[in-house]
Amino acid sequence: MTSREDPRLGDDLILSVVTGSRAYGLDTDGSDTDRRGVFVAPTQDFWRLSKPPTHREGPLPEQFSWEVERFCALALAANPTVLECLWSPLVEVSTPYGERLLGLRGAFVSRRAHRTFARYADDQFRRLDPAAPRWKQAMHMIRLLLSGLNLVRHGEPLVRMDAFRDRLLAVRRGETPWAEVDAWRVSLNAELAAAPSVLPAEPGLEQVEEFLMDVRRGHL
Repeated sequence: MTSREDPRLGDDLILSVVTGSRAYGLDTDGSDTDRRGVFVAPTQDFWRLSKPPTHREGPLPEQFSWEVERFCALALAANPTVLECLWSPLVEVSTPYGERLLGLRGAFVSRRAHRTFARYADDQFRRLDPAAPRWKQAMHMIRLLLSGLNLVRHGEPLVRMDAFRDRLLAVRRGETPWAEVDAWRVSLNAELAAAPSVLPAEPGLEQVEEFLMDVRRGHL
């Protein structure tokens, strides 16, 4: 799918997806539209002493994009935010290179994700004050654990949270007691730690490098 209905999305984008609550199926009437994308800098720009940016914000509200090499590096490191972009059900722009990137998404996942999803969720937990929780953050802490558990068990992160929507939104609205939220967190952490992984030990580095070199040759 390729769409250029809004030129502000950027002519150098090879992939642009909607993420956040709209992709997760957790949106409400006031939800923003979060966009994440992958752009390609001209290859000749890397020959200069001043290198192209690794990421950028905008120009649309809530839009953030990575240069393709940075995106690949983060995905290979099992960054949850980046991996989930590759499985977003809401794709706005996908050029032929974007299609190739989506087709490679299985090459990015590895057992590193077992650690990164748990660590990201734990980082959010440590920033929460049980006496006055930020409920939206608490909801996303649980969502990360659910997503990571699905990735370990089935080979892809769980993006759409339809099966957990009501329960997660109750957390977001502050209707679920903190003790219950924390018990859910502890239970999911235990499941994630004990779950046998279907993921390979290492990602498909050679496949990703071949793709990246083709992108660089195609943008000379």
